[in-house]
Amino acid sequence: MPERRTVALVTLGCARNEVDSEELAGRLAADGWELVENAQDADVAVVNTCGFVEAAKKDSVDALLEANDLKDHGKTQAVVAVGCMAERYGKELAEALPEADGVLGFDDYADISDRLQTILSGGSVEAHTPRDRRKLLPLSPVERQQAAAGVALPGHGAPEATQGTQAPQAPENVPSDLPEGLAPASGPRAPLRRRLDTSPVASVKLASGCDRRCSFCAIPSFRGSFVSRRPSDVLNETRWLAEQGVKEIMLVSENNTSYGKDLGDIRLLESLLPDLAAVDGIERVRVSYLQPAEMRPGLIDVLTSTEKVAPYFDLSFQHSAPDVLRAMRRFGDTDRFLELLETIRGKAPTAGARSNFIVGFPGETDADFAELERFITHARLDAIGVFGYSDEDGTEAATYEHKLDQEVVDERLAHLSRLAEELTAQRAEERIGETLEVLVESVGSTGSGDEEDGVIGRAAHQAPETDGQVVITTESAAGLDLMPGRMVMAKVVGTEGVDLVAECLFEEAGR
Repeated sequence: MPERRTVALVTLGCARNEVDSEELAGRLAADGWELVENAQDADVAVVNTCGFVEAAKKDSVDALLEANDLKDHGKTQAVVAVGCMAERYGKELAEALPEADGVLGFDDYADISDRLQTILSGGSVEAHTPRDRRKLLPLSPVERQQAAAGVALPGHGAPEATQGTQAPQAPENVPSDLPEGLAPASGPRAPLRRRLDTSPVASVKLASGCDRRCSFCAIPSFRGSFVSRRPSDVLNETRWLAEQGVKEIMLVSENNTSYGKDLGDIRLLESLLPDLAAVDGIERVRVSYLQPAEMRPGLIDVLTSTEKVAPYFDLSFQHSAPDVLRAMRRFGDTDRFLELLETIRGKAPTAGARSNFIVGFPGETDADFAELERFITHARLDAIGVFGYSDEDGTEAATYEHKLDQEVVDERLAHLSRLAEELTAQRAEERIGETLEVLVESVGSTGSGDEEDGVIGRAAHQAPETDGQVVITTESAAGLDLMPGRMVMAKVVGTEGVDLVAECLFEEAGR
């Protein structure tokens, strides 16, 4: 009998990383590894790192160091870094952080089981050597699909060839009868996948990489060019997730509005969404990561009128002052962005809208900052993320002159954050009296400091992690079997900051 091997995956960063972790989990489970929830109970702790901004990189390093401490206090024998930070820095990270027993890039994912076994056995695996992944595929999007067959694309399954050798679609010793809970790799690039939690919500990758060249962002250099997944693979994975009890899927990529451009149909998302919404067992489809400059009338129509598709707009505005946007290599201005939101709400008055903004960008004037304030004040966004600018390695903006003093950046960040908190709380209050379809996500402590149990869920305008939630009153939930995954109708009766307090409508308590 082969030796029992255990592995834990610790995931940091965005929903895209969560999907990557579940792909790694699927490959490891198929090769006989036992997945455990806590790193202290695992032979190998795999930390899926984030490499986007300084705060995220620090969190990744802290997680690696914390996992390393388990070598002295738990059964953990090895700690391995994967993910964006490992891909972006590779050998540099390995040298700076000798506590990591391995630093693996995306090209190692197809052979992750062998890599971990080598490390666990006391061997060494050469640290990943970073490269500009934008150069791995043709410049023309329509020429990428065939060329992508030999390139590692997390979330797309195994490449057909890696460094000139034929790689299997799944580990060679995958049993003909896959372990329970493991998604089959049915398509030409469909990933094996194992869920790492029991949430009724799961993310599904539409694509990987990005073709935009925002001057502040390094993601394209280590995630590569934009490559869409085949609609059949997205549909099959959604069907499998529904079989696992998932009720809401969230479509993720670096830029969902570009989906299909490399498949010859830039409007492919508009035709895919109704098919996903029709999958048996799926109650809500949510689309994230939308580029304002690429929003099409037809896409707005589908997002605001298709049953089970959430009228939810996660729009990447970043700023609204024209000069700052041009310096960011982006498009638009305050008035055009407000017109876009007006168009959306003209079709779906209660549609959800959220965005992130960068303050203190090089050259941002007092007038530019005032323009951003004007936009946020009039936009009526449900959720707002505000970040202070910081230089990112290898980006165009890092070379810009006219950098603002850190004191100015911090002051603007604090000011806009306070304004955003006030405005989103006001927006929540506007929803008092609305009737919402709420997906129950947890039943237990409300987290408010008392011992009273509560029912927590999310409405269509609230994405997981990033937005607010709905707290269903205990009195209205009494006698109802409100288990995670159930959809219920509820009326908003109050607010707690951005969170909504709602009463179940008994006669309409749902599916």
